[in-house]
Amino acid sequence: MKFESFGIENITADLNRLDDLMPEYGLIRAEQWDYERVSYDRKFELREGTFYLRILGYAIEGDVGAHRATMKLMVPLLGKHYYPHGLEYGEGEFFPPSLVKQCEKILSQVKEELTQFNGL
Repeated sequence: MKFESFGIENITADLNRLDDLMPEYGLIRAEQWDYERVSYDRKFELREGTFYLRILGYAIEGDVGAHRATMKLMVPLLGKHYYPHGLEYGEGEFFPPSLVKQCEKILSQVKEELTQFNGL
């Protein structure tokens, strides 16, 4: 499921700022990065299954491994995990309405903080 209506995509931010901000909302980068891309994930374990809210970004300047990069964020995703295959984001997936609402609240708060920090 894509969260296209939040306007997070195309926001740019310093990698270190993102690394400080995202864990406040349970979005963890951990080892999900390479020298050009990052992924911040929040895991939700519900009766209906395991779900992940994911915010992806890529470096438009600098190097992620050196912790000196300006990141451009992409459309946030909500996926359902299927062991051992991974995440499915498809339209045929069922996402509990309460989970969708919780993710929307998180994304709104993240966007608000990023826009305040960037002075937008």
